[in-house]
Parts: sequence; structure tokens; C-alpha cells
Amino acid sequence: MAHFAKLGSNSKVISVLTLDNKNMLNADGVEDESVGQYYLEQHNNWPAQMWIQTSYNTSGGIHKLGGTPFRGNYAGIGSTWDEDNNIFYGKKPFASWVLNTTDALWHSPIGDAPDLGAESETHLYKWNESNKSWDKTTLAP
Repeated sequence: MAHFAKLGSNSKVISVLTLDNKNMLNADGVEDESVGQYYLEQHNNWPAQMWIQTSYNTSGGIHKLGGTPFRGNYAGIGSTWDEDNNIFYGKKPFASWVLNTTDALWHSPIGDAPDLGAESETHLYKWNESNKSWDKTTLAP
């Protein structure tokens, strides 16, 4: 099955549909995204260019089955399609965070949270937007 994101205004994903791969075959019998887009336009009354193929197995720029990652992330409702970078990405979690177009994920301006090591069972780091820092907190018992 192929998956296609239906885009609304501002390149926001408003729906994701599955499509039988046989409905994507061109005249040579090869899967072709544009054939799938045309099929979806004809059967869903939505412009072909507003359907973008997405990969169910891609997240954070990695294909979870070891294949080739496709378009950064699987598109979900509310995701954004970035045509210039050919990726889908989720909602920005904090105003200061920046989008990494290589992994299609948002990152803090100071990098990832520190490693907790053995403390990971009793503590976690939370982002503090006011201080632009990772704050260590204790988990409730």
C-alpha cells in the first residue's frame, strides 16, 4: 500500500489516505507518484498537486526497516509539507527550536538534552524555553 498526504492551505496535512499500488502504475508498469496523484484527484475531487506521497516507515530521516528514508517523516494530520526540502515535519515544539532539514526534526538551539545515564529511571530533562536550557527534574515515585 502507498500512502498519500492530502494538503490543505499553507501546506498543512489535513488527511492521509492509503492507495493500492496498482493504482500508481504508469504505462510501463512502474509505480509513479504522479499516476497516484491523478488517481486520487479523480476519486477524491482534490487537485493532484495537493496529494504528496509519504512513507509509513520513515521517521526522523530514518527508514525503520532499513530501507531508503522518504521525505523525512511519515505525514500525519497537522504536519507540514516543505516542498523546497522535500520533507514532512511536525509542529514546532518551542519558539526557539530550529528545524534540521536533514532529519526533518526540530532541535533545541543548544543541542540535545544531556545523557542521564543511570539516573534515567529517576530523572528526566525538560526544555525550559524561558532560559533556553535543559532542566533536570525528578520523576515522581
